Formats: sequence, C-alpha cells, structure tokens
Amino acid sequence: MKRIVLMLSILTITLTAFTSCRETTTKEVIKEVEVEKEESKGALERAAEKADEEVNKEIDKAIDKIGDDN
Repeated sequence: MKRIVLMLSILTITLTAFTSCRETTTKEVIKEVEVEKEESKGALERAAEKADEEVNKEIDKAIDKIGDDN
C-alpha cells in the first residue's frame, strides 16, 4: 500500500510539474491596413491659399475693367 501511494504521489508531482511549466502558445496577428491620409497643410499654407484666391479675384476684376484689346 505504501508503494502505491508513493508511486501515485510521485506521478502526481511529475505531471503537475510538466503541466505548470508548459509554455502557453499565443497567436500573434499583425494586420496591415493602408490608410489614405490627406495632405495636412500648415496654417501658413492655408492662409496663403486664401490670400491667393482673393488676389486672383481682384486681378480678374482689374482685367475686366481694362477690357479686351483685341
């Protein structure tokens, strides 16, 4: 009887040691996603575009005042 209990306890300790020391496998998933990004313009560039639009309007008005020479 002592022999059976001793064998079962050694077997239990061995199985516990192998189970607790086992490395768990983890699955790592890397997903690549393309993101379209609009060009981000700085504050100076946006202000310059607005100023260019205003100047272009004024130039068009001045050309209309002068008229067509042809």
